[in-house]
Amino acid sequence: MNIARTTVVHGDRDLLKSDLRAERFLSALGAAPLSTVALLGARLRRRGGHGEGGHGEGVHGTRQALPDLPDLPELPELDEDRLRRLPVCRDTLAELRRSVEAGIPTVVQARRPVDQMRRLLAAHGLGGVAVVAQSRGGDVMPDLMPGPDSAGAVPRAPRSAAVRWRLRDLGRALRPHQWVKNILLLLPVVAAHRFDAAALLPVLLGMVAFSAAASCIYVLNDLLDLDADRQHVTKRNRPFASGAVPLGVGAACALGLGGLALALAGLLNPAFLLLIGVYMALSLGYSLKLKRMRWIDIATLAALYTLRVVAGALAAQVMTTGYLLVFIYPVFLTLASVKRLTELTLATSDARLPGRGYARGDRGDLLNVASLGTVAALVVFFLYSFTDHALSLYPVQWIMWVSLVPIAGWLVRMVWLGYAGKQDHDPIVFAMRDRYGLSMLVFTLTLMFYAAGLIV
Repeated sequence: MNIARTTVVHGDRDLLKSDLRAERFLSALGAAPLSTVALLGARLRRRGGHGEGGHGEGVHGTRQALPDLPDLPELPELDEDRLRRLPVCRDTLAELRRSVEAGIPTVVQARRPVDQMRRLLAAHGLGGVAVVAQSRGGDVMPDLMPGPDSAGAVPRAPRSAAVRWRLRDLGRALRPHQWVKNILLLLPVVAAHRFDAAALLPVLLGMVAFSAAASCIYVLNDLLDLDADRQHVTKRNRPFASGAVPLGVGAACALGLGGLALALAGLLNPAFLLLIGVYMALSLGYSLKLKRMRWIDIATLAALYTLRVVAGALAAQVMTTGYLLVFIYPVFLTLASVKRLTELTLATSDARLPGRGYARGDRGDLLNVASLGTVAALVVFFLYSFTDHALSLYPVQWIMWVSLVPIAGWLVRMVWLGYAGKQDHDPIVFAMRDRYGLSMLVFTLTLMFYAAGLIV
């Protein structure tokens, strides 16, 4: 082989914008979380017992996904379609194709084991390219180093994939625009007419804790949903799915955010700490399994929204009526159905949504669930207006009945927009930006304040 004219590419650094070993692990974790965690734990204990070093040979910090993750050959291989969807550097891929077409000997170095890299290249029509295991230093293997008869250098493809990740991209992964959902923690305080600092300050701290917890789960969800995101028209541009941020950075970030959320919750009271732990556990269960189960997923989403309302009451330590929770849950069940309706309406095919249990044929059933949730919420609100609790807070009863009109109008509008595909994939975020919907909510709040005598 003429070494001086050999194109050598570091597959894990210059070609792939992800990590094959971690992609396999996360894929298996999403499909079978308990057995995968057990397998990883057993392998780490075995490696520690033998005093083995890390398997980080040739791994560069910007591309290593999960630090010191051992190879787990027992895990299922990534199929060809999934390999083809992995983010790669198009410039490096084009350079490899040009080298092959020009008849230049081409070698791709890869982390051990190299079978996945061979399959990745084959998925892109480069099955004939030689793949060798890189040395512990991550450099060219000794038998590929320039010899005395060579020109003394090994030409390589451009290192276009070895870009540094940006903090801005990691910030996108945290989805700060979703923190607006935590305004729900204020609902019990507003309903109880507690506008003093003793009630509001703990709720604000609770909102920060829930923002950290939510971002932790969003990052974990993106790590576990990589392949489904890559098949989505907009989610494919998310930082981890697109390869803009290394998976290992995401894993470390999720761990730090989870710890921050629990620490802040502990500053409030044990009940709030317990609830945020339940919220994170249920959210993780949703990411791992529940979101793929029809109907269970929307019930879980509604429960997660409702937990925010309960958290607000616990943070402020205000009493709340069961009617509030019974009213809120069907509202969020409606909005969760709207979320799936929107996804189905905007889907580009009749196949089931990637990573979800719904297809377009389910739109009618989802519309029925959304309609039932709307009716249930309105009935519960009407019944609440007759209770002693309501009459003590809102003496002008007929104003409460009038407020049912904008509430009904807002819910019907949300359902219709979702069914027509005229909102984005998150109804809560859409609602906070929809000026017509916001005007209905502000009008409702004004009526409730008037009924309470807070506005004269």
